[in-house]
Amino acid sequence: MQLKVITLISVFGLSLTLSSSVFAAGDPEKGKAKTAVCAACHGTDGNSINPEFPKIAGQIPGYVADQLAAYQSGKRKSNVMMGMLQNLSEQDMQDIDAYYAQFEQTKASIGESDLTAAKRGKEIYRAGISQFSVPACMACHGPAGKGIPSRYPKVSGQYKNYLVQSLLEFKAGDRVSEEMNTIAFRLSVEQIEDLAIYMQGLY
Repeated sequence: MQLKVITLISVFGLSLTLSSSVFAAGDPEKGKAKTAVCAACHGTDGNSINPEFPKIAGQIPGYVADQLAAYQSGKRKSNVMMGMLQNLSEQDMQDIDAYYAQFEQTKASIGESDLTAAKRGKEIYRAGISQFSVPACMACHGPAGKGIPSRYPKVSGQYKNYLVQSLLEFKAGDRVSEEMNTIAFRLSVEQIEDLAIYMQGLY
């Protein structure tokens, strides 16, 4: 089937890159005490049970802190997140990052009805779409979606709903990433959904 591209976020070729800020190692024990409000959406160990909220357990070190800082500054938009983060210091965010990084992400699966879509998503993830200059997602996020420390986040096992939402935000320019905006823009909504389904079951 010929892939069609229309005018989008790519989680994932999703390359959600870290910003230029580099976070020092935080203290997971101190971070635990600072995550009470986080648990309502993301779970006590960073494994959200709601597919609308991302799993943050086992993410590459520094990524969660980087995203928290982006929300706090308004670079990444969310009224809910901004309100929760206003009183956090950089050290607080580093500690929260360290706390969630120590946990393992729970595995996700895809339904039998999604196998065909996952196969299409696998082709894009592993080979890209050369005629539209869409690179293979695994070039940045790895063959198993584990990411590259200090550079590209883990995308495997993430909820499909959240991945689709993120890619669409990148596509529309509502979420800013020099790499992801260009890639997602070249993907159709169907291709984004196929990628998200594949990444949800990727390990």
